[in-house]
Amino acid sequence: MLKTALWRLLALFFLGLAFIGLILPGIPTTEFVLLAVWASANGWPRLHRWLLAHPRFGPMITQWQTHRAIPRRAKWIALLSMLVSAALLITSNAPMWVKYSVPVVMALVMIWLARRPEMPTLACESEK
Repeated sequence: MLKTALWRLLALFFLGLAFIGLILPGIPTTEFVLLAVWASANGWPRLHRWLLAHPRFGPMITQWQTHRAIPRRAKWIALLSMLVSAALLITSNAPMWVKYSVPVVMALVMIWLARRPEMPTLACESEK
């Protein structure tokens, strides 16, 4: 019972961060949705099914689960939000170590993200 409650709490936490990421630049959405799917699969089957059937998130989740692929559009949105966030951070009053370390972490995440495969479009598949 406690284990299930912890998985559910974790799924809600990640889902909440994903929704915040829809609004705020610099906070990812895709990664938190994928983490919410993982947590819900371990303790909340109803939420897990809802996320898989969701019209906006479902296809992205399926692509990730079957091919470890991330849509090109999500990659571009991530890149642009990281660039805007880094620019805002560098011009802020944040401590110097934050101004230097956070953009480095963002760059590493972007490199990892860019190296993930993309799903081929239907037009490309029909030409083959």
